[in-house]
This record gives sequence, C-alpha cells and structure tokens, in this order.
Amino acid sequence: MKIMMSAGEASGDMHAAAVAAELKRMMPEADIFGMGGADMRKSGVRIIYDIENLGIIGVVEVIRHIPFFFRLRSLLKEAMIRERPDVLVCVDYPGFNMKLAHTAKELGIPVIYYIAPTIWAWNKGRAKNIVRDVEQVASIFPFEAEAYRRAGAHVTFVGHPLADTVKPSMSFKEAMDYFHGDPSSKRILLMPGSRKNEVEGLLPIMLEAAEKLAQKESCQFFIPRASTIPKEMLTSIIGKRSLSIEITEGHQYDLMQICTACIASSGTATLETALMELPTVLVYKLAPVTWLLANLLVHVKYAGLPNLLLNREVTPELLQDKADAAHIVSILLPWLQDEAARENNIREIREVRKALGSGGAVRRVAELIIKTAGAVHGK
Repeated sequence: MKIMMSAGEASGDMHAAAVAAELKRMMPEADIFGMGGADMRKSGVRIIYDIENLGIIGVVEVIRHIPFFFRLRSLLKEAMIRERPDVLVCVDYPGFNMKLAHTAKELGIPVIYYIAPTIWAWNKGRAKNIVRDVEQVASIFPFEAEAYRRAGAHVTFVGHPLADTVKPSMSFKEAMDYFHGDPSSKRILLMPGSRKNEVEGLLPIMLEAAEKLAQKESCQFFIPRASTIPKEMLTSIIGKRSLSIEITEGHQYDLMQICTACIASSGTATLETALMELPTVLVYKLAPVTWLLANLLVHVKYAGLPNLLLNREVTPELLQDKADAAHIVSILLPWLQDEAARENNIREIREVRKALGSGGAVRRVAELIIKTAGAVHGK
C-alpha cells in the first residue's frame, strides 16, 4: 500500500506524524511519502519536500509567493503521477492542500482530509470544493462534522488527536530537573508560533511583556522551538533583549506541566495549553489588509480553539492593536501574584478536555486511510 501525505506547517507535521506512526504499526510494509517536516520523517515518512521554508500567512503575504506555490504544486503532482499512491492524505494547510486535493481528484487518486478547512468559521464556499474533491473528511470537532454533513460531504467524526497525545511523560519533579526549573521563580512559557513571520511579529511583543513581568516578579522564561523555526532566528531576536531565556527542544508537555502561565500565538498551542491546564493569554496580529478581510469574512466570535469549544472566553484573547506588552502584563500578572485567580482560570480551562470527548482519533484516522486505500484495489 502506498500513501501520500501533505502537511505544510509544524502542527500539521505533528498530526501527520502521529497518523503515519500508527499506519506503520498497523501495516509495517506501507510506503508513506510526501510533504512534511522532521516529525513525519521520524515516523518513517519519505519526505519529498521539507516544509521548513514554508510558513506564509495572510492574504498579502501569500500573494507575493504565488509563483512558488505553483511550482510546489507541480512538484507534488509529478510525484503523484510517478508514484501513483493509493490515497492522498491532506493535513490542514487548506490554501495549498485544497488545490492539491483537486489535482489528486483529476488523477483519480482518492483524498482524505484530516484537520479540514474551517468552513464553519469562514469561506463557506470551500465546502463545495471539499464535496467535489475529497472522498472522506476526518473531522476533529462535532460541530465541524455537522457543518460538513450539511454541505453534503462524506464525513467521519474521528475526535481530536490532542485528547490522546497531550499529557506529560515525566513527573513534575523530573520535568523540573530536566528543564532546570527554578522553584523560587514564576516559570513563563513563550510560544510565538511555528511560522517565521508569526515569530518575527509576535516574539518581540512577548519579550517586551517578559521584561515588564521580570521587573515585578522573579521569573524564568522558556521558548519551545517549533521544528519549522531555526534556533538562530530565535537567538537573533532574543539577543536584542536583556533577558535570560531558555530555548528548549522536545518534551513540550512536560515543560507546560511545570510552567505557571503562558503567552501563545493563536492556533493549536492554545488548545494544548488548555489541555495541560496552563493559564494562557492568546496574542495575534495580521497585516492590516489581511485583518480587514478577516473581519469581513470570519463568522465566529473567538479566535482561540478553547473559547470556540466552550463558547466563552476562557483563554483571554489580545488581537491586533490589543496585542501589546501592557495588555499581556495586565492579564498575566494577577495569575502570577494571586494563586486564587490562577486556579479560577484552571477550573475553566479544565472543561476543554471534557468538550473534546474520548480519545482514539489517530487510530480512527489510520483505519479510515487503510479502508479508503484498500477500496482502490477492491479490498
């Protein structure tokens, strides 16, 4: 069995890697190849394009790179023609992967979409393209599955993979020792994103907030490096500040376990910190034109996944003009100075795990892929 996968950023690489590892466990002889990063490679995926150089967001940013994306799609189309996979698995990265799904459909290759486009939030017109090109949507949220069913897509609700994977591998003491945690300090996690332009825009704001917090409390700061972000990029930005910050590699959930609070970019990170019961403030900025378009097109009340799941703001959101150091400090400082305030937030975000339902998502996705690929051969 030959399976092609396409992931375009760090979170997609992580989710695709988990599925690839499960596929290898279930079918050791499976040949899995495609576009991805370090996590997929470690799971046995034959990488034909490394995503380290991807990481473009926003309408304005994407327009400048259109020729590059045409070339990349042509490269992957040539791979499909040459390799003839039994199934293409698209993971997130909708602006690119939806066009790749259409290419696969034209070549007669069935497509499974995992971490599918958020038609429930914006660009509902994408639903008709999903119905046209995708054999199965592997849906991770109940409300998402219902939206796709209403649109006429073939959809299987598999659950959210983070319900299985977000858990520490060490005890609190082991993690403190591993990361050299200071028991006398407040330990703050900075998560500026997995795309280079996110990090360039958000990390300086987070560092300014960190400096202000350090003036009021004894703090220890950590940045877990995303696989798509070179360490040199982080050290270059950090080097301009008078802060001591530890850049960490791996064991991210063990690190979250020992931290007091977090400043995070919008995205999967806020769901992970909620599942780890780590109070988090969400910050995000887009190019002005992109932000204007987003306000016109987006049809949801919140940016953060924990808030969307619970339909209330349990993870405070600082977007665009409000994403500055002063606002971050005003939210984080009470969590650092008043344990009761921090515990109140933990009680709220604890409900996120309940909302995600039972585990087993990765296994269900792998089974869906094998079933779809097997149908090609009438198995």
